Amino acid sequence: MRGFDPQFRDYPHYLREVAQTVWNRRGLGPGLAALWHPHVLLRRPAGLGFGPEALRAEVLELTAALPDHAALTEDVIWCGAPQVGMLGAQRLWARARHDGTGVFGTASGRRVAFRMMAELYAKDNRISDAWWIRDTGAILRQLGISVSDWARYRISGRDAETEPFRPAIDQPGPYTGRGNGTQWGQAFAALLSTLMTSEFSVIPAQYDAAARMAYPGGDPAHGHGGAERFWLGLRAAFPSAQFVIHHQIGVEDRLMPPRAALRWSLTGRHDGWGPFGRPSGAEVHVMGMSHAEFGPAGLRREWTLYDEAAVWMQIHCATGLGAAQAAAPRLMAAE
Repeated sequence: MRGFDPQFRDYPHYLREVAQTVWNRRGLGPGLAALWHPHVLLRRPAGLGFGPEALRAEVLELTAALPDHAALTEDVIWCGAPQVGMLGAQRLWARARHDGTGVFGTASGRRVAFRMMAELYAKDNRISDAWWIRDTGAILRQLGISVSDWARYRISGRDAETEPFRPAIDQPGPYTGRGNGTQWGQAFAALLSTLMTSEFSVIPAQYDAAARMAYPGGDPAHGHGGAERFWLGLRAAFPSAQFVIHHQIGVEDRLMPPRAALRWSLTGRHDGWGPFGRPSGAEVHVMGMSHAEFGPAGLRREWTLYDEAAVWMQIHCATGLGAAQAAAPRLMAAE
């Protein structure tokens, strides 16, 4: 890979080593500086960050609460070329014990497992544009903490100019691509776009009857019914919101099934009943990522992630509940 350290065989190998350096080896000093551009943009549902310092703060906060935190890369779906830069959609599986008092309250000793998904653009051995989502809801549920209450607590000290993330505060970065035009990326994009028109009949038509899915909150889902419950529930909560696919990749790799990765958003009012309770009228931006594997009977595995806590933060900001009840939740694991 021209411009990259010769130790890296390809871009997936590069991103796997980046994850090892940051999440497992805790290389947050020179190791971080060697791999992350000094002006990198880090977009997370909770907010917009600038420079390696934003990533360092995020990792330190999480690791303080989960000291033995370790993350394994499940897959990297990528596009581009070294000359112009490459973007990889990376999916990570993390496990830890809640042994530190911090962002998730008093240490409980409970084990947690959760996913993270990221899209990372790099050129000349440094990442300069990043989108990252953590399944905060899965962590909180395993600790016995209400996601809504935790989100209310988190907005008490927020910076309104950078938190939570929404289109109005986004900044242009060096990556301007939209992915590639392979059939698998196009098929997955068409499938999700159809779902977001509320045409849920596409699920039995295009999902394998034994499909396995992983959705926000950490609960696995199976088959047509599991996919319908998730996508119908999300659309029901935001029935008038605009669905946009920002990036799509499709790949066919040796010894792997055809795969696709999408980065998408849902932007509009919380004007329907669903996983976020009574309609609040709040203007909400949902940053989402989805990965899929395909087989002879259609979509056979799907991983979709958005940060539930970031959605609740926006609802509480709009309804005024954050400032009034910032100190209300006791961030302690349930007995």
